[in-house]
Amino acid sequence: MSVPFASGWSRRTFLGAGSGAAAALALAPYARAAEAADGARAAEGAADEFETLRRRWLDLQLGSGYDAGAEPYASRLAETGTLARGFRSTMAPAANSLWPDAPFDPPAGITQGYGRLWTMTQAYVQDGTGSTGDPALLADVLRGLDHLSERVYNATTTRYGNWWEWQIGAPRLLMDIVAALHPLLGADRIAAACAAVDHFVPDSAIGSYTGTSTGANRVDLCRSVALRGVLGADPAKLALARDALSPVFPYVTKSDGLYADGSFVQHTWVAYSGTYGQVMLDGLGRLFTLLAGSTWEVTDPHRQIILDSVEHAYAPLLYDGLMMDSVNGRAVSRGYLKNDERRIMRSDHFHGQGLIAAIALLAGGASPAERTRWHARVKGWIERDTVSPVLAARQFGVADLARLHAIAAAPAPAAPEPTGHRLFAAMDRAVHRRPGWAANIAMASERIAHYECGNGEHPRGWHTGAGMLSWWTGGRGDQYTDWFWPTVDPYRLPGTTVSTKRLADRAGGEWGAARPAVKWVGGATDGEFAAVGQHLKGLGSTLEARKSWFCAADTVICLGAGITARDGVPVETIVDNRLLGEGGTEAFTTGDGWAHLEGHGGWVLPAGTGELRTLREDRTGAWSDINTTSSTERRTRRYQTLWLDHGTDPAGASYVYLLMPGASARTLAARAADPGWLRVLANDAARQAVSVPSLGLTAASFWQAGTVEKLTVSAPASVLMRRCRATVTLRVSEPVRSGQPFELVWDRPVRAVTARDASVEVLATGPGLRLRITPGTAGATHRCDVLL
Repeated sequence: MSVPFASGWSRRTFLGAGSGAAAALALAPYARAAEAADGARAAEGAADEFETLRRRWLDLQLGSGYDAGAEPYASRLAETGTLARGFRSTMAPAANSLWPDAPFDPPAGITQGYGRLWTMTQAYVQDGTGSTGDPALLADVLRGLDHLSERVYNATTTRYGNWWEWQIGAPRLLMDIVAALHPLLGADRIAAACAAVDHFVPDSAIGSYTGTSTGANRVDLCRSVALRGVLGADPAKLALARDALSPVFPYVTKSDGLYADGSFVQHTWVAYSGTYGQVMLDGLGRLFTLLAGSTWEVTDPHRQIILDSVEHAYAPLLYDGLMMDSVNGRAVSRGYLKNDERRIMRSDHFHGQGLIAAIALLAGGASPAERTRWHARVKGWIERDTVSPVLAARQFGVADLARLHAIAAAPAPAAPEPTGHRLFAAMDRAVHRRPGWAANIAMASERIAHYECGNGEHPRGWHTGAGMLSWWTGGRGDQYTDWFWPTVDPYRLPGTTVSTKRLADRAGGEWGAARPAVKWVGGATDGEFAAVGQHLKGLGSTLEARKSWFCAADTVICLGAGITARDGVPVETIVDNRLLGEGGTEAFTTGDGWAHLEGHGGWVLPAGTGELRTLREDRTGAWSDINTTSSTERRTRRYQTLWLDHGTDPAGASYVYLLMPGASARTLAARAADPGWLRVLANDAARQAVSVPSLGLTAASFWQAGTVEKLTVSAPASVLMRRCRATVTLRVSEPVRSGQPFELVWDRPVRAVTARDASVEVLATGPGLRLRITPGTAGATHRCDVLL
């Protein structure tokens, strides 16, 4: 059995932890040294709070309560030992490197060096690695630490290259190593490590909430400063790190951070819930747990916003264990990294599982009710992720595995995937969930970039924000996992409308610079259905279009209008581009106004939409094609592509089609043959609107002030109306976010308004309904319910 560290302390136990208790919890390889240190402290009669914090941190990082001889721990620990021995055999200290393949310039080699030393440290301190307590291994770890300290990572070095390596990557790993080997390092090594962190992460780095010190980056910086405080017994550093977390907690209204609608933005312009958001949630979970009950406990009441974000901001984007790629930024291009000795695929499931582990970690500091709900969600994701089983995920060490296995083994039931609609207006994303499937819409505006590239990553993600429509059904959780990004045609991302004009890598600029000059992006939702729209301006082209998605019970109704370009090349709307895997043989069939793909679902194209073009092709690519740090291995994948050709230099082209995930060919044929199911009320550059009588649904994107049938608005707006018997629920927003009041008139007899938001003023009822909406500037949905 692995010996557990101190965890779950009450304040009394924490502050009164005696040295004898601490010694009993010591790791086997340096138990004697720890006992000697504890004995000295006991002789002085001191209760060492810093030592207790150090041990608690090791519990978080290395785990406890698991059987090192049982799976999946035994194989994971053995792999750690194998990697460590391999690193030890190739370590060759030189003037500009610690390993020949990881030079100090670029500074990624410094981070990589500390990463390998951390693996060697884990092999030394953990049971079951085959190198537990090996004095020769310890000697080489110390030799490597000394070499890095003397040559490059010290208080006299001027940093160069990527700031992240110096301020986040390297110090985070260094502090973990020092925490694990603290009783064996000696005062000089500890002082040198602390001095290096002080130099590269000075107090000023977290003094103001700006630049690179925001959001997830801020939490990472605080993590290193907090550990430096623990390991250097410096209460002022701990207090600084704790207090510097507070700016991360409140909702933001611009730039980086968490928004009230659940959006998470990093790098000012990029939707980033799945990577930077995960880093922030994981880091806060570790720091909340580390400091709980201590002198430096995080007591800021705004920390509740972080706890609320689990269900409000993150869970809606997780589906059967994966994190939707539209919020994973440039990380979608990583795949297999060249320097990854474990060969872990960085996919949507990788990012989703990282978030699942972060939620399990954060649950330790949540209320009992929150913990119960989160554990049920985690258990559900674990059970449903058949693509990349969570409980054996390659990215996890034994600590995360132990936490997740404990949740999975608990008798509480698993939560199913919820249904409903979530509109993340602040990051131009929408998620529509129905029984058995989910869909995700990615858009771009002056606020949110088409895509992000940088550091040699994701140079061809140009059209992600051109209305990419991703969707999943049961059993198809690998749709965007299995080598999708290096093999898909980047000009034919599903759901997008694009000019086929060829673009250069990194077109539009790096770090979110590729933003269109448009304001009208967003929509309105009642939490179940939604009207979502995008004024599209193409990246690097003259393309302009209006796109709307009306999200209903079993269908996403897709409209496009005003499609215009002058690039001298064809313009296409990609109805879909489904990945069939390696040599997929799923049957593709078409009928009168419909198409079906076996095991996936299908599409309905009403009369007048135009000819549906189709192509089944094999495409070959390598992750290194879209990421300079990734593997050069090449793979081939098969795609079923469906598109509408709007011709060269179209002027005012349009389309209508229905996406029906999971639908059978019979269902699609019936829908196509039912002319009364859908009424397209308008589809032009001024208005797009539909009615579905069987659902009592009317939905509209007003690109400018105007009228659709009996509904009139005095300014651009998104409107969703649903009727159930004598009650109509009305939802409206102002996606352009001018904040200026506008009026809505419904020329229909209304008896009374039964409920409304404070932002909605009733000007008249009776023969017709007249409202004044004061929308604010967040693109929020405003509510008004009426009785006919």
